[in-house]
Amino acid sequence: MAVLSGKGGTGKTTVAAALAHLASRESRIVMADADVDAANLELLLSPTRLETHEFVGGRVAVIDGEACTDCGMCQAVCRFGAVMPAGEGFQIDPIACEGCSACLYRCPAQAIRMEDQVAGSWFVSGTRFGPLVHAHLLAAQENSGKLVTAVKQRARELAQEEGRDYLIVDGPPGMGCAVIATCSGAGLALLVTEPTVAGVHDLERILATTSHFGVRSLVAINKWDLNPSRADEIERLCNLRGVPVVGRIPFDSSVTASMVRGLAVTEQLEGHLRDELARIWEKLRTELDDSKQE
Repeated sequence: MAVLSGKGGTGKTTVAAALAHLASRESRIVMADADVDAANLELLLSPTRLETHEFVGGRVAVIDGEACTDCGMCQAVCRFGAVMPAGEGFQIDPIACEGCSACLYRCPAQAIRMEDQVAGSWFVSGTRFGPLVHAHLLAAQENSGKLVTAVKQRARELAQEEGRDYLIVDGPPGMGCAVIATCSGAGLALLVTEPTVAGVHDLERILATTSHFGVRSLVAINKWDLNPSRADEIERLCNLRGVPVVGRIPFDSSVTASMVRGLAVTEQLEGHLRDELARIWEKLRTELDDSKQE
């Protein structure tokens, strides 16, 4: 199951951590944080890192200064302004280089080679709820979709190897490549939205994304009681689209205290918020179990 939102700040990670806690009480789960640009699920899980792996996001050109004849052909063909004068020759700016290899093929002295570029790292960690696969993409790096795919693949392998019941993926916000990679292969998507103008707008966009990729979606309205009329608007929209609303999560100022302590909200809080999240998980579990049988 992928937990998604069309925008940041809806409480997606808070909800994902709570669902992981509730699921882990009776089932064996694996978690993955697919928000590789700004992963923060680990902040609520206090993971113990077990494995660290480099992520190669692409290749960059490197000039051999001794072999370079200073002809300038590489600079002439580079469309990205990555080739810069350096003393009597040239050098490549690895941040500007897009790895297209045009300079490699144009260099008459064969003084250029392509090298793998480490764009980030991904990790397997242990947590009190079960294994967590997460990652960190370095600044100014692309290929976040590829890194998400690597994270999900390892999480799926862990689930299969250890016979775990559910894989819960905390997805990235927005609608970019990383979100598309998160949707791929998901059996179910929980879309966490909020009762604001932006929340309604971005919910429509993420619904279009999950629909395009054939992922069954359900919606949870977070902090619904801050704007009940807007929450009603969201529910009407979902009814028109045939998308079930599985719950309305109330606002609770104590959520911040749980996050500061590094706890899922269901570990610390009692009352209506916890009860509602528990009801949401039961509905999601039924959907996931039905999809397994199919």
